Amino acid sequence: MLGKTAGGLFWMFRYLERAENTARMIDAGLRISLTRSSAAESEWTSILSSTGLSAAYKAAHGAPDGPKVIDFLLRDPNNPGSILTGIEAARMNARVVRTALTREVWEAVNECYMVLKRLLAQQIEDRDLPRVLQVIRQRSAFVRGALHGTMVRNDIFNFARIGTFYERADNTARILDQKYYILLPSVRLVGSPSDNVQWDTILRATSTTRAYQTLHDGDVDPKAIAQFLILDGRLPRSLAFCYSKIGDNLGYLEKEYGAHQPSHALVDSVCAKFKAHDMNAIFDYGLHEFITDFLRDSAALGRQIEIDYRFSE
Repeated sequence: MLGKTAGGLFWMFRYLERAENTARMIDAGLRISLTRSSAAESEWTSILSSTGLSAAYKAAHGAPDGPKVIDFLLRDPNNPGSILTGIEAARMNARVVRTALTREVWEAVNECYMVLKRLLAQQIEDRDLPRVLQVIRQRSAFVRGALHGTMVRNDIFNFARIGTFYERADNTARILDQKYYILLPSVRLVGSPSDNVQWDTILRATSTTRAYQTLHDGDVDPKAIAQFLILDGRLPRSLAFCYSKIGDNLGYLEKEYGAHQPSHALVDSVCAKFKAHDMNAIFDYGLHEFITDFLRDSAALGRQIEIDYRFSE
C-alpha cells in the first residue's frame, strides 16, 4: 500500500474518533453546567484543556463562556479542532483513499459530513444541543459499523483501526489528566465530595458510567475508576484495551509486510507497562506522572508509525 493511502486511512479514522470524543465531552460539560452552575467555568476550562484548544479559544474569545465554548468546539471554521472541521477533514481523507474503501464506508462518511454540515450551519440552541450531540455520535458509529460489516481484514482495515484506537487512548488519557489532576485544586480534597464529583465527571466524559456501575455496583471509588479506564482489558475505551488492539493490528501488518518495525516495539513496551503495574503502583508513582509518561510514549508512537509506513510518500 502507498504510504499516502495508509496515512489517509489512519487520519480519517482519527478525525472521526476525535469528533465523537469531543461530542462526549461537550455533553458532560453541559450536564455539569446545568446541575452545578458554580462549577461550569472550570468544567469548560477543563474541556478546552483536554482538547488542547485553550490557547486558540482564549485568543478568539477570552474567558471561558459556556455558549461560546460549545459553538467553538462544534462549528467554528477557524478552530482546527472543531467537530465540523474534523468531519470535513475525515471526508477529505476518505476522498483521497476512496478506492480503498467499500461503497458503504464511503457513503457513511459522506452522509456524516452532509448531515452535520446541515445541522451545524448555524449556532445550536440549548434545547437542541443534546439531540445534535447524539446525531454526531450516531453518525460516527455508522461509519464504524460499515467498516466492520463490509471491509476485508487486510492492511486497509488495520490502518483504520490503528487510527481509531490511537485517538481513543489519547482522549481517555487527556480526560483523566485534565479533569482530575488539573481540576482538583489540592491533595487535601482527595476522597472528598469534590473529588468524587470529578471522578463521576470522568466517567460521563468517556461515556463509561453505565459500564462502570454494572461492574462496581455504582460505588464511586477513585482507584476502581482509574483501574477501569487505564488497565481493564474489557473496556473498549481503556488505555490497556486500546493499546492491545493497536498491537494486534500492527502485528497483522508485520505478517502482511514481513517486517518488524520500530513502532511495533514501542507498542509492546507500553503494553508491558500496563501488565507490570497495578493501581496501587500507579497511585504510588502518581497518576499525573503515569499519564504524562503515557502521553509522551503515545506521541512517540504516532510519529514512528508515520515514519515506518511512510505517510508522507
